[in-house]
Amino acid sequence: MKALRILLLLFPFLALAQNTVSNYKTFFGSGIYKGETVIITRSFTYNNTPSFLYTDLKTLNTGIISAKEIKITPTPLTQLKAQFIDTPYTKALATAENQSFSLQDAGLIHGYPKEHGITLTIDLCPSHKKLDRVIFTTLIEEFSKTLQPVPIALSITGRFMLTHTDDILWLKDLEKQGKIKITWINHTYNHHYDPKAPLTENFILKPGTDISFEILGIEIALLQHGLTPSVFFRFPGLVSDNKAVTTVTDFGLIPIGSDAWLAKGQQATNGTIVLIHGNGNEPVGVKDFITLLHTEKEKAMANQWLLYDLRETVEDEFKE
Repeated sequence: MKALRILLLLFPFLALAQNTVSNYKTFFGSGIYKGETVIITRSFTYNNTPSFLYTDLKTLNTGIISAKEIKITPTPLTQLKAQFIDTPYTKALATAENQSFSLQDAGLIHGYPKEHGITLTIDLCPSHKKLDRVIFTTLIEEFSKTLQPVPIALSITGRFMLTHTDDILWLKDLEKQGKIKITWINHTYNHHYDPKAPLTENFILKPGTDISFEILGIEIALLQHGLTPSVFFRFPGLVSDNKAVTTVTDFGLIPIGSDAWLAKGQQATNGTIVLIHGNGNEPVGVKDFITLLHTEKEKAMANQWLLYDLRETVEDEFKE
């Protein structure tokens, strides 16, 4: 029934998708790929080829690999975490689980870069408005002489992808040109929200929410469009509870929060994981971020204020 539900809800993607994805499911194991130990988190058939989604334990990079290219030892995630306890991936998972008891902003919320700078995350929640492209064009312009491609983490929902095909193609083209480098964060398929419901029964905590579909549905949509899901997850509204966090980490995903949601007046400092919305619904946050870029322009030009790749930020924080 769940498989049928995923197929029906993703049907609008099929005419536009570049790739076929079937038999998509959670699967854990480990193996050696290109001389490095990786863990497997998903198995599926990709363009008629049995495939896996893997995560590099050190760099937290993810990728798609044919089943013929790697010998896998199926292993429960609990055992993998014990086996690779000293890796950045496992340490990040454990830290996120330990920071899971607040109603808002669970998971990793701050980075520790070697130099001054921030990590930018842009949420693309469901919206009938167009993508705030000015965020991306301004970033490219501001860092044109010091940072190419510009690293950006996009927390994306399936419902945003359904109604923003042109924007997704535009982002893919910018990445193809080498102007930006995107980390695709799982932000659930539907991003449930009821303005009248209390937080304890809202967003992913809405009674009856099928978290398995919310997680796997958006991953399938990304893969269909030739985009690789990252190992990161962001809770809609930054709302969760301990059970929701452990459910997400049981899928092998690392929850990412923020210590500077700009539209709420939170200030960006060194190491901040900044949150803004690029879906047209939060002009204040976009304006504040562009102001921040202009303020730090001279430092950025001198490589004294940088944007950091989310994966590198987490790796630096938890590496041995």
